[in-house]
Amino acid sequence: MPMNVETHLALGLDQPCPIEVNGRSNSEIIASLTAPGDAPYHPCPEAYSREQVPAGTVTTFSDWQETQIFAGTTRDMWAYVPPPGAGDSSPVIIFNDGAGYLGRKGHIRATIVLDNLLAAGQIEPTVAVFINPGTAADPDDTRIGPDQRSYEYDSVTPDFGHFLISEALPYIENELGITFTTDPTRRSVCGISSGGICAFNVAWHHPQSFARVLSHCGSYTNIRGGHNFPYLIRSTQRKDIRAYLQSGEQDASILLGDWPLANQSMAKALEYAGYDYHFEFGTGGHSLRHGGAVFADSLRWLSRS
Repeated sequence: MPMNVETHLALGLDQPCPIEVNGRSNSEIIASLTAPGDAPYHPCPEAYSREQVPAGTVTTFSDWQETQIFAGTTRDMWAYVPPPGAGDSSPVIIFNDGAGYLGRKGHIRATIVLDNLLAAGQIEPTVAVFINPGTAADPDDTRIGPDQRSYEYDSVTPDFGHFLISEALPYIENELGITFTTDPTRRSVCGISSGGICAFNVAWHHPQSFARVLSHCGSYTNIRGGHNFPYLIRSTQRKDIRAYLQSGEQDASILLGDWPLANQSMAKALEYAGYDYHFEFGTGGHSLRHGGAVFADSLRWLSRS
């Protein structure tokens, strides 16, 4: 039974998380960003360019503002089209915090991995869309603060999915002259931390549009209610979602919650409810190092028949 409003208020759950309590603070997350347990992890072999493997093309959309769902925001977006191009009904994968996944010297190097997997015949030609969270288009707009990323990614609502379905993806399709498939099993969302819970949240609210999830160090903690997902998964009719979760022993543990425990709880809930899922739990911290090491494997697993 859901908690009633009176109990919610009596427990002080309507109050924002304190900055510091019991000598602990959320700033402790900094230690998990460079955890010693990440040392064994390096970009997967497919993350390095190979001779005679053709490269896809990347188009940049800077300072994009054509959104009403997150009105008043601007963001950068990029779209990767595989060689030799994309036809009708192309599969698509969305990357939250897009710049971090796009970088060709980062831990993921998504476009290089996609090039190599396609050349090896291990995935079908897939368009990748990299989207950064919004910032205020008008510096004087006080409605949009530095927590816009959290507002977009951590909120357990259908909004970000609607943003993708009705605004961002149609814009990319129109600009590139391509059409994305409507088959949800060939439409994926990926992200790290708040972007990771956002990826799952999009599929949860819109399984008819996105049925594949890749979550790195997902924030299934009490930021904006995401800690409720294990219960929701257990108590809701199973949805047609395939999910790959990754976390590690030295992932974040702060006032807002314990990321290793939260991800383990997600995995147990998915198992309990009979989902098609994979949980990769390693020794690392709150970074993309482990996710990058298994990135090619995760794409192969998500795309299998």
